[in-house]
Amino acid sequence: MHTSIATVCLSGTLEEKLRAAARAGYDGVEIFEQDLVVSPDSPEAIADLARELGISLDLYQPFRDLEGVDKAQFQKNLTRAETKFRLMARLGIDTILLCSNVGTATMTDDGVVVEQLRRLGDLADSYGVNIAYEALAWGRFVSEYDHAWDLVKAADHPRIGTCLDSFHILSRNTDLSRIAEIPGEKIFFLQLADAPALTMDVLSWSRHHRVFPGEGAWDLSDFLTRIAATGYAGPVSLEVFNDSFRQGDTNRTAVDGLRSLRWLEASIADTIAAPTGSASAAEPAGPSTALDLQPLPEVEEPRGINYVELSTDDLGALTRQMHQLGFQFIGFHRSKPHVQLWLRGEARIIVSEVTDGVGTGADAGGTSSTSADEAGTTSAPVNGTFLRGIGFEVTDSRSAMERAALLHADEVPRDQAHNDEVLRGVFAPDGSEVFFHQFEKATPAWIQEFGHDHDEQVSHIDHVNLAQPSNHYDEAVLFYTSLLALHAEPSQDVPSPSGLVRSQVMSSTDGSVRMPLNVSPQPHAEAVAGRGIGSVVEAYPEHVAVACEDIFHAAATALSRGLDFLPVPQNYYEDLDSRFDLAPEFLQQLQENHILYDRDEHGQFLHFYTSTIGSVFFEMIERRGDYRGFGAPDAPVRLAAQHRKNAQLSAQNAQMSGQQG
Repeated sequence: MHTSIATVCLSGTLEEKLRAAARAGYDGVEIFEQDLVVSPDSPEAIADLARELGISLDLYQPFRDLEGVDKAQFQKNLTRAETKFRLMARLGIDTILLCSNVGTATMTDDGVVVEQLRRLGDLADSYGVNIAYEALAWGRFVSEYDHAWDLVKAADHPRIGTCLDSFHILSRNTDLSRIAEIPGEKIFFLQLADAPALTMDVLSWSRHHRVFPGEGAWDLSDFLTRIAATGYAGPVSLEVFNDSFRQGDTNRTAVDGLRSLRWLEASIADTIAAPTGSASAAEPAGPSTALDLQPLPEVEEPRGINYVELSTDDLGALTRQMHQLGFQFIGFHRSKPHVQLWLRGEARIIVSEVTDGVGTGADAGGTSSTSADEAGTTSAPVNGTFLRGIGFEVTDSRSAMERAALLHADEVPRDQAHNDEVLRGVFAPDGSEVFFHQFEKATPAWIQEFGHDHDEQVSHIDHVNLAQPSNHYDEAVLFYTSLLALHAEPSQDVPSPSGLVRSQVMSSTDGSVRMPLNVSPQPHAEAVAGRGIGSVVEAYPEHVAVACEDIFHAAATALSRGLDFLPVPQNYYEDLDSRFDLAPEFLQQLQENHILYDRDEHGQFLHFYTSTIGSVFFEMIERRGDYRGFGAPDAPVRLAAQHRKNAQLSAQNAQMSGQQG
């Protein structure tokens, strides 16, 4: 499949965008007119650079407000078009995007538009240019793809075809059945964009909120399947207008976009066969396509969370809190003196000590020889207490790693002793580490590297709550969807003293893996991407939720060991009583043990929180019945309590600084 990206998707200069596209692995690019206009390089120099980089220039865009105008205006528009055709010849581009008229159209007669398209086609033919006519969703008289196709069909000119853009089609909820009527050779270009489900005017939606395939709410697999069935054989290109993308790192955004295309390609590769006799032909599994779709190694949903790794420069505080929660210290890694293992049943926490600003990541049996910044993922300092990584249990770790590599995830470099288990992983968009562990029913082999192999308690990691920088939130959703086959549940907003926190759960079908992804409303939340911000006032906190059989026993144990619970206000319990009409003795038991409560028609959810150390805290939970949520009504209570704690800490720090001064 020929992959392409519009330069408007990326930040930087035109030259930087071309280099980023080539570095990421695209086959070609669309040149957005403004990028060329502001470039100091000549069209010939841009064409030379593209050839040097090994990428094609697939489309010049956009040409606006041509058709549906009076004769005098149309003649001026033809003159304007001819200047663009000459420019395209200098660039070596043979296809231009013609958008349906938005601003100057006065003629509602389709016959006039058809005749003007024919005349444009005649002019384009003398320059060897193809016209890809696209219905803009906010076009004045032409706003639906099927209407644009009717006009192209009626024009019946070899130089006039259509451009299908998923945003303009899906944003209007247009019936897709007529795509099948369009011959593949008359689709001159294909542009893809996803988008979140929003209620707003379509122009603002388009200009600011498009995302890459797999990062929004639309079924682009179905859309591309329909296009492929027409016999379309041209570029599959990304055209995404997004404020964050145009402000973010150029290379990173380019890779994110290509990952989305490879994931989308693979999602339909197994259901659509190549034409019989082609180099990639296979036993037909569905309609044939000329797109030469390439599959990825198959992966199943992860079977569970094998371990969570925390790094800390406050080892005493962290391990004391884990002891208070009932975790047992198992031992030090046999070859890494700063790496420990703590168990609570099947809940496994690896603690790697940060010494002198240098992390000694364990990666469940081997030390990471670099931090994420060296792999190009983040540049934050390594300090504080933070969630370093997660080990996922997968059915085929080799295929999972191969798939991750083909989806352009950076591998985590590791030092490994000769007798350590061989483990491989990649960096997630937020800088954390994702490792693939071969699923086994027995105790994981790597635990032997710590000198012990079990803990008798019944407990496991229920979920891990990760903070995400807002400008890479959608990238994270695609990452976990494409690499680990997790599903994105509908997002929700949770109120906090600092604003709304956007939360979206990534989960496996059976709930064995649950990962809420949160975006903090605070400006400093971008620092979370570094995985190494140590102050609770600098990073939105993340947490590990550990399931237990008896929450009251766990709370009593923690109380007896001096745990610093996150305080829950009296008002919460009064409100709880009004909502659920709980037995007075049960309500009192909840309050005495700092336990929060929720229930639905499926079951009950009891949980308590610890105070935050660095940017990490713990949650102990007990699920009763078939409750599958996360106690969402209690999240504002937790956020407000943490806000108060942070304010107290800031005041204490300010007082100490004043005394020292």
